[in-house]
Amino acid sequence: MLLKPKKKRSLGRRELIDLPALALRGVEAKVDTGAYTSAIHCDEVRLMPDAATGQPVLHVRLLDPEHPATDGRPLAFQEFDQRLIRSSNGEVQARYVITTTVRLYGKNFTTEFSLADRSDLRYPVLLGRALLRQGRFVVDVTRRDLSFKAARRAAARSQPDKPDPAGAV
Repeated sequence: MLLKPKKKRSLGRRELIDLPALALRGVEAKVDTGAYTSAIHCDEVRLMPDAATGQPVLHVRLLDPEHPATDGRPLAFQEFDQRLIRSSNGEVQARYVITTTVRLYGKNFTTEFSLADRSDLRYPVLLGRALLRQGRFVVDVTRRDLSFKAARRAAARSQPDKPDPAGAV
């Protein structure tokens, strides 16, 4: 029996994504086939011991406080890693890495994000090859927001017809 290959979906060079576990919606992300690990902008990074267990807890603030997708609240991660990550300019940095969920095309994908200061970059989030491979995504650099537009179309199809406001029958 031959198995039919899974259909690949396209992402544009930029996507509006949701990070449901972090309560972030509509965040602009650059799709980068040159990066292996995804990255998200953060600041105010502090490593502090948990009062009860003594285990290290990573405290960060994701995105900038004025970013429309965030309320600026600090987040704490008990599960994280620290790795050497090579940036696009070839510089190697020790970065914290967290695992969280990204929502694309109405599906959740669990992937790793390195935490980096991206304040001088245009997009606060970068989606790397590990996520692209997992979701079987291909990148169409001539397009934007393909997942967001597909989700909006699906939501419009699932809503019952709304009555005409003019009362026409």
